[in-house]
Amino acid sequence: MTMNELHWSVQSTYPVLGLLQLLPLGAMLLMIAMRHRRGVLPVGIVAAGLELMLALDLYRMHDHATATMQFAERFTLFGPFGYHAAADGLTVLFVLLNAVLTLMVVVYSRARDMQPYSRVLMLVFAVEATLMSLLVTVDLFWFLLMSALQLIPVGYLIWRWATSPEKDMMSTRFIQFMSTGLLLLLVGTLMLGWNYADATGKGWSFDLFNLSRVGVSEPIQSLLFFLMFYGLAVRTPIFPLHGWLPVVAEHGSIAVAPVFLLGLKTGIYGMLRYVFPLMPEAVLQWHQYVVAFAVVGVFYAALLALLQVNLRRLLAFAVISHTGVLLIGLFSLGELSFQGSVMLSVNFGLAITGLAFMTGLVYMRTRTMLLDRMGGLFDRIPVIGIAFLVAGLSIVGMPGTPGFDAVHLVLEDSMHRFGALVTIAAAFGNVVAAGFLLIAFQRAFLTKHSGSKPMRKVAPASLMEQFVAISVILVLLGTGFFSEPWLELTEHSLKGLTDLFAQEGAH
Repeated sequence: MTMNELHWSVQSTYPVLGLLQLLPLGAMLLMIAMRHRRGVLPVGIVAAGLELMLALDLYRMHDHATATMQFAERFTLFGPFGYHAAADGLTVLFVLLNAVLTLMVVVYSRARDMQPYSRVLMLVFAVEATLMSLLVTVDLFWFLLMSALQLIPVGYLIWRWATSPEKDMMSTRFIQFMSTGLLLLLVGTLMLGWNYADATGKGWSFDLFNLSRVGVSEPIQSLLFFLMFYGLAVRTPIFPLHGWLPVVAEHGSIAVAPVFLLGLKTGIYGMLRYVFPLMPEAVLQWHQYVVAFAVVGVFYAALLALLQVNLRRLLAFAVISHTGVLLIGLFSLGELSFQGSVMLSVNFGLAITGLAFMTGLVYMRTRTMLLDRMGGLFDRIPVIGIAFLVAGLSIVGMPGTPGFDAVHLVLEDSMHRFGALVTIAAAFGNVVAAGFLLIAFQRAFLTKHSGSKPMRKVAPASLMEQFVAISVILVLLGTGFFSEPWLELTEHSLKGLTDLFAQEGAH
C-alpha cells in the first residue's frame, strides 16, 4: 500500500504552510510584548483576519483536481525527527475551519468582555499555531507533539475562565483522560517508527510516506489500530471514552476552550490522515465493532441529554451523540461516507461554536445554566435565540445547513455497507437529537419562567453580541447553501482511501 506522493509541481511563490503556523505564533509574541497595553484586541483581530486570508489563498492555489499532496516543505532536525509539511484538500478544508473559528473566537472574546484580553488572545493564538501545525504536518511524531502542546493552553483556558468552584476537580478529570489518550497515541507512534526501522534497516522514521511503504503484520496491526484509534477517540470524544466532556462542560469555561477542543475534530482528522491509510486491514477487521459501539453511543448520549437539567451538560451529550453518527459514516468506508463524515466534522465545528457562543452570552445575563431558572429569553435577546436555534438545527442536519448534505451522504453509504438496521438507528438517533435540542431551545427561550427562584433581569444584546450572533447565522447558512465547493475540495483527496478499502475488501 502506498500513499499519494508529493505533487512537487504545485508550489506557491512563498512558504504558505510555514506562514500559517508562524503568523499566530508571531501574534502571540507581539501580545506578550504589548501586555496590558491598549491595542491588543485590534492586533488580535488583524492577525486572525490575516490568517484567514492566508488560508483562503491556500484554497485558491490548491489544485482540486489532484489527490496528491501539494506545497511540500521539509527540513531535517535530528535523527528521525524533522519538519515535513504538505497539504491536500482535506488539509485545506480543516485549515480554513481553524482560521474561521479563531477569528470568531477573537470577536466573541470582545463581545463576552473576557478580561484580560491580552492573556486570552495569547492563549487563543497559541492554540491556533499548534492546530495549524498538526493539520499541515505529514509526520506522525510532529502530529503527536503538536496535539500534546495544544492541550496546555486549552487546559489553562478551561481552568482559568471556569464558572464553577469545582474547577480543580474538572481539570484533574480533563488531564487524566487527555494524558491517557496521548500515552496510547505515543505508544502507537513509537511502535510504527520501530516497525519501519525493523522492516527497512534504515533507522526510525515517522514520516507518513515512509510509514506507508512498509507493511505491518496482522496481529501487530490490530494492536496499533486500537492504540491509535483509542488515543484519538478520547479527544473526539467517542462513547465510551467520553467521560471527561460532561464534567468539563458543566464546570469549565463556556465557549473559547470548547470551540478549539470540540469545534475542530482533530481526532477525526488524525484517523483519516494516519490510522486509515496505515492500518487498512485492521480497520476492515474491526469496523463493524466500532460501528456497533457508535450506534449504542448515539442513543445512550441522546437519552442522557433528554434527562439533563443543565444546558451545558445537555450540549455535551449532544456532541457525544452526534459524534456517533459521524463515526458510523467514517467506518462505512465508502466514497460518499468519507465525504459526508468530513463535511459533518466541519458542520459540527461551526454548529458547536454557535451553540457555545450563544450559551456563553446567555450565562453572562442569567448567571445560571439550569433550564428551570431560565425562560422567556427570546423576548429580551431574540437574535441570540435565533442563532442558538439555527446552530441546533445545523447539528441535526436540517436543510439549508452544512449538515444536510453530509447526513444524507453518510446514511446512503451506511445503507450500502451495513443495511437498513444501522442506517435507521442512525437516522432515528438524529431525530431524537433534534428533539432534545428543540426542547432546550423552548425551555430557555420560549417558555415563560416558572421556577421558584426569580430570574435575574436580562439586559438586551449589545451591538457586538448581535454581530456575533448574526455572524454565526450567516456562516452556518452560507456554508449550508453553498456546500458544493467543500465537497469538490475533498473529493479527490479522499478517493485514495476509497480505492484502498475497495482493494482490501476485494481480498
